[in-house]
Amino acid sequence: MPLYDRIFEEILKRITPTQNEIDLINSIIDKLKKLIIAKAKEIGITYTKIEPQGSTGIKQTQLKDDFDIDLFIGLDYNSFQLKYKDLSKNKLKKEAKKDFLDLCTNWIIPSLTLKEFHNPRLLYAEHPYTTVEYRADNIEIKIDIVLYFDIDLEVIKQKGPITAVDRSPWHGRFIRENLTVDQKNDVRLLKQFFKANHSYGDKSSVGKGGFIGYSSELLIYYYGTIDNLFNDFDKLPSRPLDYYKRDMKTLRKINHFQNDKLMIIDPIDKNRNVASAISEKAYAYCNHRIKEFLKNPKKEYFEIYGIPKADLGNLNDPILEKIYLVELKNCLNDIHYTINRDKLYSLGESIIANGEKEFTHAERFSNILFELFFEEDTDEYILVFYCNKPHISQTYTRKGPPITESHHANNFKKKNENNFERNGYLWVETRRGFSTFFEFLKNFITRKLPDNFQVLNISKSFNAQTASGKKAVTVLTEMILPFNL
Repeated sequence: MPLYDRIFEEILKRITPTQNEIDLINSIIDKLKKLIIAKAKEIGITYTKIEPQGSTGIKQTQLKDDFDIDLFIGLDYNSFQLKYKDLSKNKLKKEAKKDFLDLCTNWIIPSLTLKEFHNPRLLYAEHPYTTVEYRADNIEIKIDIVLYFDIDLEVIKQKGPITAVDRSPWHGRFIRENLTVDQKNDVRLLKQFFKANHSYGDKSSVGKGGFIGYSSELLIYYYGTIDNLFNDFDKLPSRPLDYYKRDMKTLRKINHFQNDKLMIIDPIDKNRNVASAISEKAYAYCNHRIKEFLKNPKKEYFEIYGIPKADLGNLNDPILEKIYLVELKNCLNDIHYTINRDKLYSLGESIIANGEKEFTHAERFSNILFELFFEEDTDEYILVFYCNKPHISQTYTRKGPPITESHHANNFKKKNENNFERNGYLWVETRRGFSTFFEFLKNFITRKLPDNFQVLNISKSFNAQTASGKKAVTVLTEMILPFNL
């Protein structure tokens, strides 16, 4: 038996849930269903099915101590069709959102009356759902109760879902029916690996999004075993995993697939790439870690540790000298972390777009990389930047029109008295708005930062003020820069 297979066996023993854990989950689900069914009868609500989804539900690919429950409640779409008739796609989504909000408010939340169910409330980014905490016997479990339209599989395959979560129950059924017990254990190993390497889900520290549970399950479905996957992981960008047997050339013709690094096509919906949200940074880092593991197998690659704070003591470090931090505090607790994440990623991308080039497309601060690191428990969000040329000249030579275009050339000369000719064009020495990346960054943040954030610090890496800021430097220097510069 190869050494890494022995490591897999050892790790699997530690991460497989116990029967007591499974029994506890099932008992909580039974309590929830009884409460929700009773309330539905009381107020005259109809539904098609109530079923636990996700890894702790019908998939059974959860990790030990991973207790989160996703309870899905199906609604008969036919009973809504008349109301939604002739609505555009956007208006239909808005109406559905109102209906889900109404059902959560008047049905789901009032049904959660047992004392062990605490703080039931609405949460949503695009799709409203109810979240509640189960607390009993020193155990706390997060529960999400999600309403969806119960649509026939063939309808979804032909026309797509009404809401994004309409696919989810079919995902669960696909995994339940197509993965063996051994393959589900391989999924557990793979999820553990992604978590241990900070590249899992929408809280991934490496890149905006990491590998989610469903992508992990599909990777094992397509490759058969974790051994096969690890040995071919570096080929993923060139090998599309498509249930519908299309090649990469065909898939690239689909507009919304053109820029995706990886292709893991959803068996339930041929127009959805499950890997579209997986960051290239997360893939690059995991690919590196898998290669290291195969060369020198150690169980540490599967052990989850917090990200260490960077040592910022060496003031002569040439990399740290080019790293800048924006340390922020979220001041509105009711904003979902994914909304904050998306806003700040958009801000970081704007800083790169404006920082790398002048408005004339002349080079500015050259190559810039960034990452967002956040910690929910402290509500701290850190933007960390690497800038290749943080100090540039106060002026640059701006190219004007060709000399032969007399009309444009004359206008250019009138506006720019100090123009000169070179290689058949007019040029002018132009003063920059900023000659240091630090000043540019401060100005941009001041003008563009969303209102719900308080600035704690903007500085070079050496002057980080928070533990989160120092961890963000570790992410950038150890998990991103070596594989993306």
